[in-house]
Parts: sequence; structure tokens; C-alpha cells
Amino acid sequence: MENLKRRSPLERLKKINTGENSEIKKIAIVGPESTGKSTMSAYLAKYYNTVWVPEFARGYCEKLTEPPTWQDEVNMFYGQLALEKEISPKANKLLICDTSFITVKIWSDYTFGKTPQEVLDELPKHPYDLYLLLNIDLPWEEDPLRDFPHMREYFMEIWHKELQALNAKYVLISGTGPERYDNVVAAIDEFLISDRT
Repeated sequence: MENLKRRSPLERLKKINTGENSEIKKIAIVGPESTGKSTMSAYLAKYYNTVWVPEFARGYCEKLTEPPTWQDEVNMFYGQLALEKEISPKANKLLICDTSFITVKIWSDYTFGKTPQEVLDELPKHPYDLYLLLNIDLPWEEDPLRDFPHMREYFMEIWHKELQALNAKYVLISGTGPERYDNVVAAIDEFLISDRT
């Protein structure tokens, strides 16, 4: 990982953002299973001296004794939304989000063949300023809540399609070790500078 003090991210953010009450920028860390989303979210929050929103679905699914139902998907959507609203006021110019609401659509489409209409209706109302799509170039790590080690390419393609359908601003992040962290910081810095102009 990159030395947190080397590039003085707080000073850079002060220069990039104008005014004391600059609007918070929401950055979603997304991608298929086992691409390092939670680790990356925690790293970025520390790097930019801000907070990050964990994936609500993980804690929710850990308590389930059976596979998620249709209603569970709806519950996870609104749970993620509520968690973002709860944590957002604590953000320091950037809000780092471990996954996004699109995840509910992707899993619903795969599991049930469609997505709850209320989720489809709400998705466009809750955009992110930047999506960082983590590539599947990291080795698979076993986890009780991960199910599809042989379908990473399939879900990677789905992520591209869903982000493009939303006309979302997103960057594909590749690399392993320190390179991956350098690439994601570079993408955020470039976004912040371009957003200022």
C-alpha cells in the first residue's frame, strides 16, 4: 500500500475543493466478488481522511438461515440507502461507498430473473459522482458469503453493462499490490481536478 503521508491528500483536497461547504462527492467502489472492495474502501477513507459506508448486505446476509428472498433484496436496497444517509454527514468532502445500489439489481436479475420495480424506480434517484470498477485480476479468496468463483468474467461484463446503462462516470481499476492502490487514488484525483474545472 502507498504511504499515507507521502502525497498529503488532505492538502490536495483543500486545493481541489472551493469553499467550506463544498458538496460531498460520492464515490462507489464496485465490482464482482473478491475484488477487494471493502479493503479498498477502508484504505481510501483513511487516505482521504473521511468515512466509508460498509456493504449493508454483508451483515444482513450473515443473519439469514436461507438464501435471500425477493423481499430480502428490497430490504437490502433500503438498508444500504439508510446506511449511506446515516454516515454521509460525517464525510469530509468525499463519501467512499463499499458497493452501490446496483448490486441489488444485479443479484435480483441473476437469482429471480428480474428486479423489484421499486428498486428500479429508485436507482436513478441515487447516483454516485464516480464509480470505481475493480477488475477481477486479484486471486479468488474463499468467503462463506461468496458463491460464484467461476462466474467472475460474467459478472464483470454485467457491471460494465449496468454502469453504461446508467450513463455513469466510471473507471476500471486494475493492478495488484501497491499498483492497485496507486491507480485508484490517481483516478479519484483526476476526477476531483476535472470536476473543479
